[in-house]
Amino acid sequence: MYQIRKCEKMKSFGGWVVKHRIVILIVSVLLLIPSAIGYFGTRVNYDILSYLPKDIETMKGQEILENEFGTGAFSMVVVEGMDYKDVAKLKESVENVDHVKSVIWYDSVADLSFPVEFLPQEVRDVFNNGDATLMAVLFDTTMSSDETMDAIHEIRKVTAGQCFVSGMSAVVTDTKDLAEKEEPIYVLIAVLLSAIVLSLTMDSYLVPVFFLSSIGMAIIYNLGSNIFKGEISYITMALAAVLQLGVTMDYSIFLWHSYEENKETAPNKEAAMERAINLTLSSVISSSITTVAGFIALCFMSFTLGMDLGIVMAKGVVFGVIGCVTILPSMILVFDKALEKTRHKPLIPEFRISKVVAKAYIPILILFVLLWIPAVIGYKKTDVYYNLDSTLPRDLPSIVANEKLNENFEMNATHMLLVDSSMSGKDAKSMIAKIKDVDGVKAVIGKASLLGEAVPEALLPEGALEDIENDELQLMLVTSEYAVASDEVNAQCDKINKIVKSYDPKGMLIGEAPCTKDLIEITDEDFKKVSAVSIGVIFVIILLTFKSVSIPVLLVATIEFAIYVNMGIPYYTHTVIPFIASVVIGTIQLGSTVDYAILMTTRYRRERAEGAAKKEAVITAHQASIQSIFVSALSFFAATFGVGLYSDIDMISSLCNLMARGALISMVTVILVLPSLFLLFDKLIIATSYRFLGGAKTNVAKDLNEAEA
Repeated sequence: MYQIRKCEKMKSFGGWVVKHRIVILIVSVLLLIPSAIGYFGTRVNYDILSYLPKDIETMKGQEILENEFGTGAFSMVVVEGMDYKDVAKLKESVENVDHVKSVIWYDSVADLSFPVEFLPQEVRDVFNNGDATLMAVLFDTTMSSDETMDAIHEIRKVTAGQCFVSGMSAVVTDTKDLAEKEEPIYVLIAVLLSAIVLSLTMDSYLVPVFFLSSIGMAIIYNLGSNIFKGEISYITMALAAVLQLGVTMDYSIFLWHSYEENKETAPNKEAAMERAINLTLSSVISSSITTVAGFIALCFMSFTLGMDLGIVMAKGVVFGVIGCVTILPSMILVFDKALEKTRHKPLIPEFRISKVVAKAYIPILILFVLLWIPAVIGYKKTDVYYNLDSTLPRDLPSIVANEKLNENFEMNATHMLLVDSSMSGKDAKSMIAKIKDVDGVKAVIGKASLLGEAVPEALLPEGALEDIENDELQLMLVTSEYAVASDEVNAQCDKINKIVKSYDPKGMLIGEAPCTKDLIEITDEDFKKVSAVSIGVIFVIILLTFKSVSIPVLLVATIEFAIYVNMGIPYYTHTVIPFIASVVIGTIQLGSTVDYAILMTTRYRRERAEGAAKKEAVITAHQASIQSIFVSALSFFAATFGVGLYSDIDMISSLCNLMARGALISMVTVILVLPSLFLLFDKLIIATSYRFLGGAKTNVAKDLNEAEA
C-alpha cells in the first residue's frame, strides 16, 4: 500500500514540487540572473504619444519629418537678458551638442549686421520680445529617444541655466528623471504596506516574508521577460510590480490557508503541502483566468499603450500563479521550523455580520438600485485630461520653460506643416495668410513668410533654408496661443487642416497638439471597445464556470456597479483624472476583483448542492468567504494606496488611487450586495443553471420551513 500511495503521490504535480523543493529554490534563484539582465536590457519609453496607431496621418507625418528632413523632434528655447552677440555664442554651444541638427534663430535668416527692422513683423515677434529671445532647436533623433533626452540634458549643462528648454522632448526628459527616482520607492512602499497587512491578517510573522519573496521573484521574472518586447512604457514599468503584487497576493494566501487546513488531517507536512498545492492550482487557475482576461482585453485598444500594459500584466499573473505553486511551497517546507516559532494569533477580529446582511437584504437592494443613478451620472460626467504635462510638478525645468514661453511669447503650442515644395510662392503666401486668420494662431514661419521684398533669397545666409525645404517638401511652423488638448486648439487644428488640404491634398499638420487631438478621438473609441470586450469575455468565463445564465449577470452587475461608483466619485469631488484611467481602470477592477464574487458564489452553490436552504446557504457562504475577501482587498489596497499618495507623477498617482479605492468598493459591494442578490434571485438562479442543486432533495423543504419561520 505504501509503495502504491508513494507512486500516486509522485505522479501529482504537488508531489513533484514537494519532492524537488530544494532544486526548485536553487533554480528559482538562478533564474533571477537572466531576468535581471532582461530587466536592464529593456528600454523604457516615456513618450505616451508614440503609442498612437502608426497608420494615422499625424504619425505618418512624424515619420516623414524624420526621413525627409532628418529631424524627429524640436524644442523652443527661451533666453532672457542677453544681447545678440552672447545669444549667438550660446547658439553655437547648443549646435555643438550631439544630436542637435540645427538651431534656428534670428541669425539663421539674416546676418547680425542686417537691421532686424527689415525682417517681417511676425518673424521679429517670434524671435524677440523685450529682453527675451527665442531659438528653435532641431534634433536629428525622435522626440523621446535616448539620444534626444541626453541632448536636452547636455543643452541645459552647456548653457549653465541661462536658457529654458521647452517642448515635449524636455517634458519627456523630466518625466524620465522623475520616474527613475520614484520607481524604487513605489516598490518599497508597496512591500512595506503589504507586509503590515499580512502581519495583521496571517498567523505567522515570518510568512509575509516568504509571500513577498516568492511574489518578488515572479515580478522580476516578468519584468525580465519584457526584453522580447524591446521596450515598455514608463506607466507599465511603474505599475507592473505594484499591480502584480496586489492581484497575485490572493494565491499565496489561499495556499497558506489550504496548507494549514490539510495539516490537521494529513500524516505529515509533505502530504499536507501536496494536497494544498493541488487544491490551490485548480482553484487559482480558474480564478486567475478572469484576471488575465481583464488584462488581455486591454490589448484590443488601438492606442497600443493598452497592449503594452495588458501583455505585461497578463504575463505577471501567469508568473504569479507559477511562483505560488512552486517557489512559495518550497520555501514554506524548507523553513517550516522557523515559521512555527513565529506563530501568533491573527490581529484582525472575526467578522460576524452575515446574519445581519441576510436579514437586511431588501433595504440593501433598494439602496443598491438607488445608488445606480448618481453612480452612472458621475461615471459619465467625470472629467479627464489629455495634456500630459499639466499635472507634473511645477518646478520641473520643462514646466518652468513652458511657462516662460507662454509668458514672453504667448505661445502654448507649436504645430508643423508639411506641404509640397513645388507649391507656388503665391499659393504659399495665400495659404499662410488664411492660417494666420484662424483664431489663436500667433505666427506662421516658412520660406514664404521669411522672404519678401525686404529680404530677397540672395541675402539669406548660406543653407538657411536647408532645414525647412527639400526637393519634395517644405516645412512650416505654426505657433499657437492655445494649450495642447484644449477644445480651442482642437478646433484650430481642424480649421488649419481644412485650409492646408484645399491647397495641397497631401499636406499634413503634425506636432504635439494634432497628435493629442488624435489621442482624444482614439481613446474615446477604445474605452467603449475595451469595456465591451472585458465584460463579454469575463461573462463567458463565469457562464462556463458555473454553467449558468443568471450568475454571470449578477456577478458582473455587482462589480460594474462598484466600477461606476469608483469612477463616478471624481465628478463629485471635482477631480480631473488622466485619460488612460477612464480606459483601463474599469477593466482592471473587473478582472481583479470579480474573484471576490466568484469565491462567495462557489461556496453558495456548494452549500445549496449539499442540501442547505436558501438563507442558510447564503449565510454560510458569506461567513466562509468574508475574511478571505477582506484580506484580498486589503492587500490590493495596501499595494497601491501608498504609491498613489507618494507619486508626483499624476498619471501614476491617479491610477493607483483609483485601483486602491476600487478594491475597497468592490469588497464592500460583494459583501453587502451579492448575498442580497442571491436571496432575491435564488429561484431564478436554480432555474437558469445546470444542476445547481446537485440533485439535493432537501433544499425545497428547507426553504418552505424557512419561509414559514
